[in-house]
Amino acid sequence: MKAQILKDYYAMTKPEINALVILTTLGGIWMASSGPGPAGLVLATLLGTALASASAAVLNGYVDRDIDALMSRTNRRPLPTGRIRPDHALLFGIGLGVLSFVLLAWRVNLLSAVLALGAILFYVGVYTAWLKRSTPLCTVIGGVPGAVPPVIGWAAVTGDVGVVAVVLFAILFLWQPPHFWALTLYRKADYARAGIPIASVAWGETRTKRQILIYTSTLILATLLLYPLRAAGLLYLVSAAVLGLIFLGLSIAVLRKTESGLPARRLFAYSIPYMGLLFLAMILDSNP
Repeated sequence: MKAQILKDYYAMTKPEINALVILTTLGGIWMASSGPGPAGLVLATLLGTALASASAAVLNGYVDRDIDALMSRTNRRPLPTGRIRPDHALLFGIGLGVLSFVLLAWRVNLLSAVLALGAILFYVGVYTAWLKRSTPLCTVIGGVPGAVPPVIGWAAVTGDVGVVAVVLFAILFLWQPPHFWALTLYRKADYARAGIPIASVAWGETRTKRQILIYTSTLILATLLLYPLRAAGLLYLVSAAVLGLIFLGLSIAVLRKTESGLPARRLFAYSIPYMGLLFLAMILDSNP
């Protein structure tokens, strides 16, 4: 029983998302320092950012427990099933957020701590509690906190937010709509049943597919900016171009197919390793 409880608490932190958060934070650190950076600083930054991401995930689950119970994708999570009490989840989420802020402010710098705390508050208070239930633009505006991790990594090293950090933010910000909208295309019935005005429900599939293509095209252009900024080298440029062309091809397939289920699943499945490989290429080929 105790093992199951621990497993449920761990699941509420959405570790699969946190893995990407850690990688993109490391990308920000690496780009700022043109290398791995001091071990103590790196570990504190990665742990603090991971705690912030976990806090946001848990608090998101706390606020969304009512609609999660209505969706087949989420109704078996710990809160909708009652395996974890809501008040316990709330305290757990707040505790993770406090630990994140204290660790980053103490071992890294105040800017990184403020960025992480701001991301939590924006994600939970603005996106989850308000926008998600009121407008299809929630995915776009809600992309702000999801794009902060590499900025935290950059700020941890430099103590400020530079041009390259803004580009890293833009890359993650532009990636999130096509990534998430692909999911909502083949999970449209789930969101409609829960009464969430997500793009595929509120706008319809055709407009959503067009928006996916627009954001994907803009994303690719943003990824290429790191080369003329001399933040990354030729290996990164080639990798970004190849990875981006595959992303673009899958987005075009979603737009062209009348039945969007399988193409949308393929796009969603590719979008996660796409971002991981893109940041890995940054790390391998960042310029001093």
